[in-house]
Amino acid sequence: MEMGRESEKTKTQEEECADEEGKEKDKAKWVHDSSVDHWGRIPLRASTGVWRASLFIITIEFSERLSYFGIATNLITYLTSDMHQDIKTAAKNVNYWAGITTMTPLLGGFLADAYLGRFNMVILSSFIYLVGLGLLTMTQYVSSLGPCRDLPSSKCKTPSTTHEALLFLALYCISLGTGGYKPCLESFGADQFDDDHPEERKKKMSYFNWWNFALCSGLLFGVTVIVYLQDHVSWGVADLVLTLTMAVTVMIFYLGKRFYRFRQSDGSPLTPLGQVLVASLRKRKLSGPSNGDELFKLRVTEKKVQGRLLEHTNRLRFLDKAAIMDEKDGEAPVGKYNPWRLATLTQVEEAKLVLNMIPIWLTSQLFGVCVAQSATFFVKQGQIMNRKLGKTFEIPQASIYALAAVGMIISVTIYEKIIVPALRRSTGNERGLNILKRIGIGMIFPVIAMAVAALVEMKRLKSANEGIIISVFWLAPQYLILGFGDGLTLVGLQEYFYDQVPDSMRSMGMAIYLSVIGGGSFLSSFLIIIADRVTWELGSKSWFGKTLNASRLDNFYWLISALNGLNLCIYILIARNYTYKSVQRGDASDDSCKDIEELKYVP
Repeated sequence: MEMGRESEKTKTQEEECADEEGKEKDKAKWVHDSSVDHWGRIPLRASTGVWRASLFIITIEFSERLSYFGIATNLITYLTSDMHQDIKTAAKNVNYWAGITTMTPLLGGFLADAYLGRFNMVILSSFIYLVGLGLLTMTQYVSSLGPCRDLPSSKCKTPSTTHEALLFLALYCISLGTGGYKPCLESFGADQFDDDHPEERKKKMSYFNWWNFALCSGLLFGVTVIVYLQDHVSWGVADLVLTLTMAVTVMIFYLGKRFYRFRQSDGSPLTPLGQVLVASLRKRKLSGPSNGDELFKLRVTEKKVQGRLLEHTNRLRFLDKAAIMDEKDGEAPVGKYNPWRLATLTQVEEAKLVLNMIPIWLTSQLFGVCVAQSATFFVKQGQIMNRKLGKTFEIPQASIYALAAVGMIISVTIYEKIIVPALRRSTGNERGLNILKRIGIGMIFPVIAMAVAALVEMKRLKSANEGIIISVFWLAPQYLILGFGDGLTLVGLQEYFYDQVPDSMRSMGMAIYLSVIGGGSFLSSFLIIIADRVTWELGSKSWFGKTLNASRLDNFYWLISALNGLNLCIYILIARNYTYKSVQRGDASDDSCKDIEELKYVP
């Protein structure tokens, strides 16, 4: 009898394990991560997602970066030469356009996460972007819309109002298009990899590296081929090439629709964060819980929101009070709790993730300051250096920026193909380096790059005083070193702001990453104003004179290098105590099943 019961019990366990095995096979066949295919069904793993889908998305990113940098790096030249604006007005117009372009992703990311979804936002942005490029092309080929209508350039002193209006309408259409592209394209590509599948999760880590490889390739062609067409052929031909390239890649992107995995929007991602803050304030007088088991949890079977359930962490414990169920909450019917009084554990942890991002975002700003120098003062230095390559060819001044892209391409390739595999073998960490470690190592490079930039500028000033114009390739080391840092820090920041934000606001996460670059540009302008005023009052002249030879950019570069060194120390202190997102895993009875399987093979 006892043996019969034992046999019956074992049989039941075997049946349970068979069910578990069936679930594992089902998990291997289908993707259960809240995504759907283009028919709205659970995606089939074998025919959707991963590289087969992300390559379609990477293609359109190449085109977007080609267009943006092809226009942005040489826009000031067009405004001063063809539009006959003075340098101050042209610089102001370029800065306004660049500043708005870095802010629009915040709006695009919010709309994508809350209402439209990433795919629909990309399609809408594509239409707006193509309108902008089409208007730019029209201003070059329709004579009545040109800078001076039918007048030759030699007699054109003031651009026509029509051309000016269409030009800026086109540029700000491109800004709006970029605002939808930048937060959605990269995150949509990352959505094609399942975080709960080991092989796909590993591929996703490589995805961010190859995404930036494509981004830098687009940048490289934009500041070389497109700028060359603008300077040596015509702006019209360059604009037409950009328009046709964008149109082709948008069609390629749409053709990949049947391979994509889509995440459905679930309302404003900011509302749950506000609910947690309000609920924690309303319950501020309650005693904090001793552990996470006392907090209100949403069971997997009751889950109605997009995203994964999170484990409890011990950071920012005052927010835990929002998930304490008091007597008033207990009086409410099951499932009809007031969300402004009672939040779930996952919502509380998501609010912690957002607050934990703030110190990382702040300590990333000075890296953005260094990135801003590569597109401003570095290019301006190159303008007055010897740019001849051979006897006749002269490198376009905007093409100097390509060196930063070359450095980043080298860095990403070495990291992906050599460093990550070696670290995986030696440490067992599938990521190679933790995200924040990768960012921190990359932050060492701008300290070195700005010091090198200061030494090169000292050399250039000394040579200029002796009547010698040194080669533009003296700028190569600082560009390449910054590019190496970009390959670690900027790629790491992209992965961080995608991976460590709540699942429901990943488009906004990418927009927050982009604000590091925009914030760095604004902070750079602020540092220039402060340094100009202080050096003017304390010294005989400002660091920023009317010409570069009358300026002391080397001192400004030393200042930025020192500030980045101090910032790196602060960042290390923050990163050492950081708590990463902790996702709940399913309860599998693997061990018991393993025991039964071993019993089967006992003779």
